[in-house]
Amino acid sequence: MVFSAGITGRGAAAGRAASGKNTARPELDSALAYLRAGDVFVITRLSRAMRSLKHLLALADELRERGVGLVVLKQQIDTTTPQGRLVFHLLGVIDEFQRELIVEGTREGLAAARARGRTGGRKPKLDARQAATVRRMYAAAGPDGKRQHTVAEIAEAVGVHRTTVYDYLKKEG
Repeated sequence: MVFSAGITGRGAAAGRAASGKNTARPELDSALAYLRAGDVFVITRLSRAMRSLKHLLALADELRERGVGLVVLKQQIDTTTPQGRLVFHLLGVIDEFQRELIVEGTREGLAAARARGRTGGRKPKLDARQAATVRRMYAAAGPDGKRQHTVAEIAEAVGVHRTTVYDYLKKEG
């Protein structure tokens, strides 16, 4: 996306987009550390760079203090101009509001589903009978005191992959 926007030069790169809500974003951190005065930091959209409006404004202030411009391709914002800074702040507020609406709607939807007796997530791979078979076979010891069955044998007996057996045993403790 960066190259298709005609941006080239020192450090021009198209990195993988990480969600703005993630706390740990090493690619963003390394890109910010690379910037020098006079550079322009280009992102595809505001929501990609922010965890919250507070974070976005702090990022913009940090970049401005370092003499680094900010360009947002999707919203066509250029913070090197006063108009661009105004639009940047307005859209930042709108993005945060939109994110909060999405989170609120998701929570309401999950609560409504729980009220109807629905739960999220994947169905368990092992039913109660299979789980009992796994526990019994894993606990079985031969006359020499070693395990009588390998995990591969247990997995084949109940019709699942070995990692499913390992995951179940780990969960069971």
